[in-house]
Amino acid sequence: MPLDPGIAQLLRNDMAGEAVTEKTMFGGLCFLRGGHMICGLHKGGTMYRVGKDRQAEAIALPGVRAMQMGKRPMAAMVELSLDDSAEDDKRAPVLALALATVRALPPKVAKPTKR
Repeated sequence: MPLDPGIAQLLRNDMAGEAVTEKTMFGGLCFLRGGHMICGLHKGGTMYRVGKDRQAEAIALPGVRAMQMGKRPMAAMVELSLDDSAEDDKRAPVLALALATVRALPPKVAKPTKR
């Protein structure tokens, strides 16, 4: 199943005032600020980097669950299904947590290119 362009546009609209870049990663589309991933879209839904200290708070939100890669849980990451990702009232609070997490991080320094 290809990535949902409607959900991608919702995420773009949600972060319109942020200095966000887009990058294809992990077989999906990721949104970054200062080189740090905020959230991403994959074929099963959306994922958010909320940080370890905000993960329990995020999981308590409607529709949010811990992110797993295969059978392994991913620390600091949560996800929403595609259906839940389309709902503003479910997407907005978890995105707010992710943005707060990434805003608190210093920008990554670009690595020199290899020759």
